[in-house]
Amino acid sequence: MRVFVTGATGFIGLPVVKELVAAAHQVIGLSRSQEKAAALKAAGAEVLHGTLEDAGSLRAGVERADGVIHLAFNHDFSRFVQNCEDDRRVIDALASALAGSDRPLVVTSGTGIANTVAGQPAKEDHPTVGADTHPRAASEEAANAAAKAHGVNVSIVRLPQVHDTARQGLISPLIEMYRDKGACAYVGDGLNRWPAAHVLDVARLFRLALEKAAPGAKYHAVAEEGVAMREIAEALGRRLQLPVRSLAPDEAAGFFGWLSMFAGMDLPASSAWTRETLGWQPTGPALIADLERLRTA
Repeated sequence: MRVFVTGATGFIGLPVVKELVAAAHQVIGLSRSQEKAAALKAAGAEVLHGTLEDAGSLRAGVERADGVIHLAFNHDFSRFVQNCEDDRRVIDALASALAGSDRPLVVTSGTGIANTVAGQPAKEDHPTVGADTHPRAASEEAANAAAKAHGVNVSIVRLPQVHDTARQGLISPLIEMYRDKGACAYVGDGLNRWPAAHVLDVARLFRLALEKAAPGAKYHAVAEEGVAMREIAEALGRRLQLPVRSLAPDEAAGFFGWLSMFAGMDLPASSAWTRETLGWQPTGPALIADLERLRTA
């Protein structure tokens, strides 16, 4: 297939490009940066210079592709709500360009929007909250609207904390907070959990989802169902040589700032259906192993 990838130069995007090329797909990668375009070329992809804000760039990529993987997302979490609404607009633009075809569109979301059944980890078939409750749901709302309004063959990959030794999703800004505060903290007993997966395992899942091209499918890129926040803080305390401490719930906002909305949440997620359906078996290092080898320079 010829695959158009947004976010192709990003932390997840570049491994996805390499995974696609290794599986004999041709890749057109969207890049706004000349510097980052060199990495795309080196990975064997064709570069399409453009931006998410330019609908013409998006349409040009879609028109030349047999399928689309949408990975681009602004990870400035201080403006998280606006970024999610921007993603809604981009998905709508991609869907409009795909209207009238059965070419697959794979959209990115988060497992947290499916933590809706008490006592259970988030599952692929759970009902989801809306964007008014969890802003990231805007992406799935846009995907569902695309399927309904344009008949687009859209599937969704929901992400946990995606990691290697350099980056770890929401844990990366958490690390900067720990350094600034001089301590690694968690809320209460720290037993609340975040799911995780290594970036190379996630890249493979995106390829499998694209190749499966199952309309309406929702996949969980989860290798570890849940890693306790206390374990995360303790691993980082050892690596950064910082003290570890518990915070009372009313102290969380003062310590974590914008991250306080997530810091105490218990967000386990299952990928049992995804593994069975796609034959996906994650093999990468676990989250704590990567944190213990964290690049600190």
